[in-house]
Amino acid sequence: MKIGFVSLGCSKNQMDTEVMLHELMSAGFEITPEETEADIVIINTCGFIESAKKEAIDNILDIAWLKKHNGLKGIVVTGCLAERYREEIFTEMPEVDALLGVGSIHNIVEAVESITRRLKNKKLPKYASFEDKNTVRLGGDRILTTPEFYSYIKIAEGCDNRCAYCAIPAIRGRFRSRPMEELIAETKQLEALGVRELNIIAQDITRYGQDLYGEYRLHELLHRITEETEIPWLRLLYCYPDKVTDELIAEIRDNPRIVKYIDLPLQHISDPVLRAMNRHGDSAHIRGVIEKLRREIPDLTLRTTFIVGFPGETEEDFETLCRFVEETRFDRMGVFTFSPEEGTPAAEMENQIDEQVKQDRMDILMKLQMRINAESNEKKLGTVQRVLVEDFDPVSEAHFGRSAADAPDIDGKVYFKADRRIAPGSMVDVKIRDVVDYDLYGRAIMPK
Repeated sequence: MKIGFVSLGCSKNQMDTEVMLHELMSAGFEITPEETEADIVIINTCGFIESAKKEAIDNILDIAWLKKHNGLKGIVVTGCLAERYREEIFTEMPEVDALLGVGSIHNIVEAVESITRRLKNKKLPKYASFEDKNTVRLGGDRILTTPEFYSYIKIAEGCDNRCAYCAIPAIRGRFRSRPMEELIAETKQLEALGVRELNIIAQDITRYGQDLYGEYRLHELLHRITEETEIPWLRLLYCYPDKVTDELIAEIRDNPRIVKYIDLPLQHISDPVLRAMNRHGDSAHIRGVIEKLRREIPDLTLRTTFIVGFPGETEEDFETLCRFVEETRFDRMGVFTFSPEEGTPAAEMENQIDEQVKQDRMDILMKLQMRINAESNEKKLGTVQRVLVEDFDPVSEAHFGRSAADAPDIDGKVYFKADRRIAPGSMVDVKIRDVVDYDLYGRAIMPK
């Protein structure tokens, strides 16, 4: 029996896919990267915002075509869309044979086996499992779907922040940290597999430990990882400004193996919008955190995201945001238009913004950031950047990889020539000679 996988959404979802891959392979199933060769396809979906839901539905319908025309025997839908629309999926998409909620990924073998049983007896009901997402076992052995030299580690699940626009608490449940000893053991396993860059993820990594230990312990976890492994790069993704402690700042500053990069999703800077969003901390606090981070951590790469078009966002609010971006000059920035998600307070708010206005505001903000980014990259000409090599492009005859300032999948690349082929996972120094959009170009400095 051959199993195919489609994994959608964020890196946290990708880790759930990796756990399911391990459980299926341990049960003796063969995994194929080609959906056209599979007997059963598992689609791990995202359902966070409208565009993600559409992508998930389109993928389900594409795989359903294989079931009708190419001999595919079954479809399993897992993840956020399954959790959120458990009542509708079987009705609206009868081609789906099994559903697993986010708390049931460890039941993936049972779900696949239910399809094989149903192929023999059509009278059997379709399989569905929706265990309590707040009590499910976290973590688990994985089959890495990233290149062997970098990986993610999910240190917590769920979220308690209750932002007015966000459906994650309803989908993923309350915030739960994983025990520190369990995480240390997993990082040692990843190191043994060859991981050179470890990306620390959760819905809110800065809250790590509060539920288990009564206080924030991210700084301690980072310190222990670097004490007990030799993984060269640790990267922090999804930090909340109201939980960035002095201890965490000091650990980032003083620990040479924590890359000087922090992802700090702010969402807005106008106080009326922040209050409506139910964000923790006002604009003064946000500005203070950014000032302290940049003062304490030289050469920090600061990434953020913003939402434009939130209900009630005025032209003045948006202009305040644009001035803030101009003044702060973020190194990396993403912008989303507000998506009204059913079941969230923001979806029911008055003064919803026209879709074209949202799009226009996003375009304005991104053009502003493109200029800031171009000016920032120009300053890197002539500098030497440490690069984690990802691969070699035979067409351009250039290697490519990422600097410490670039997170996988979301930031730019460094392309470079070298006197010889360099293996993926190696780290080399590259002298930067050119800039094109978000990417840097240079030549490797090879040891004599």
